[in-house]
Amino acid sequence: MKESAIAFADDQRTSLTDRLLEKARDYYVLTKPEVNLLILMTTSAGYYLGTRGSFHFAGLLNTLIGTLLVASGTATLNQWMERVWDGQMRRTARRPLPSGRVSSTEAFVFGMLLSLAGGLYLALFVNRLSSLLAVSTLLSYLLIYTPLKRRTPLCTLLGAFPGAMPTLIGWAGASNAVTMSAMFLFAVLFLWQFPHFLAIALMYREDYERAGYQMLPRFDADSRFTRAEILIFTVALIITTLLPGAGLLYSGSMLLAGAFLLFYSLRLAKSSSRLMASRLLHASVIYLPVVLVVMALAKR
Repeated sequence: MKESAIAFADDQRTSLTDRLLEKARDYYVLTKPEVNLLILMTTSAGYYLGTRGSFHFAGLLNTLIGTLLVASGTATLNQWMERVWDGQMRRTARRPLPSGRVSSTEAFVFGMLLSLAGGLYLALFVNRLSSLLAVSTLLSYLLIYTPLKRRTPLCTLLGAFPGAMPTLIGWAGASNAVTMSAMFLFAVLFLWQFPHFLAIALMYREDYERAGYQMLPRFDADSRFTRAEILIFTVALIITTLLPGAGLLYSGSMLLAGAFLLFYSLRLAKSSSRLMASRLLHASVIYLPVVLVVMALAKR
């Protein structure tokens, strides 16, 4: 009898542990870790390129912690705002909120705590400018980009502004200023988002339309306009990366990286298949870190 009671207690503890782990995983998913990885990468690039004099690892770490908190809070609040429509899309229906694994109140409180903690952390341990930029990013993403997704395809254009802000947060974290060089880095990330996110919009067009999102123009049924738009922004991105003219090695590396991205943009321009959109998406994910590394090496 005693052994049965002990076994039952062990099972109860195991069950509770499993539930806590599952809940923790759901909260982790709410922060969109795959997006945060990109945010931390671009923030780090901004910090390194914005550093004048000796590099301070502690300063970078504090900037990344604060930025990660704000980004995680933004992602959580974004999913809180879109929980009903996420439940109507196949690729998002199993997220913690639409599936009911995390309640609306829990997500809202979690998102607010993360956002407030991140803004305060940057203000206290980095500088006020980086905090201001991070909070501005959160507000513009949630109050402008998120609601516009259901109203106009221009949401991609407006959403590219908060999407490129991590570069400025990193730069401000290092130098407590935003210079023309910082705006160049901002412009690169701003332009990069169009081939990247428009490829995603093409891949999940039916899913977005099912939930009422207007990520692509309604007149563009055959996606010719969007594919041409991707090609134009890809060319603009390649030209922009060449503007500093930091030597033959820099220009050659940027041209090679640009040719790689342009190849997949041209393939998508000739075919409206989801496969071509997927390949461009993956090419853009490879392209961006290469460009950032070239910039970092050029600074050295």
